[in-house]
Amino acid sequence: MIARRIFLIGASALALPACSSDLLGPPEAGAIYPVNPGFPAGPAANAGQKVGWALSIVRPEVAGGLDNDRIALHQPGGVLDFYAKATYPAPLPPLIQQALLDGFEASGRIDAVAPEQATQHADYSLLTDVKDFSAHYSQQDGIPTVTVSITAKLSTARGRVIVSSLSVNKSGTASVNSAAAAVQALQQALGAAVTDIVNWALAAPVPKTQQPDGFGPVDSAQQLLRDSNRGLGR
Repeated sequence: MIARRIFLIGASALALPACSSDLLGPPEAGAIYPVNPGFPAGPAANAGQKVGWALSIVRPEVAGGLDNDRIALHQPGGVLDFYAKATYPAPLPPLIQQALLDGFEASGRIDAVAPEQATQHADYSLLTDVKDFSAHYSQQDGIPTVTVSITAKLSTARGRVIVSSLSVNKSGTASVNSAAAAVQALQQALGAAVTDIVNWALAAPVPKTQQPDGFGPVDSAQQLLRDSNRGLGR
């Protein structure tokens, strides 16, 4: 009986490391879902006069719980959660910053536009605050709706004087209950939100000269392009 008891204790001790490895080891790799809204390059996209000023896109601020690469969802009752084994290829702020850049470039109405971290000279800065970028479930295991809510502000590059602001709210419904379908719906909603932001921002008045070193609106745009050509651009 003593020998049997020792054997059982020994077997349990041997089993613990394997269990601990399952709990503490790296998580199982999951699917990665890109977010790349498509922006048409045609008459509708190019409607409006071309601007001669330079724009810097500041890295977006995001609501708590969204500043990561996980795909957010809200359970019934509003509890924040995430899809299992599913991520974006990067944290949300740079993904949305890139979508904004793509939207401005696709418009064909502005030559000098770049992320804030890639330029030193600009006339205007675009600041965005992402309030919501997630799927919402009204019932467990139902078909989710999605919401993209962004507040945008256009400020002078020098002094950060706000000249205009806009709140954009876009929604949609996933085709099925899955992470892939939710991301597809979020991508479409983001594309619509970016289009609104682009059209609004490009309707801003020609900025006054903000730089005491002699750069005017056109000079700043040309300097931004030179910065990008030196390798400061993406």
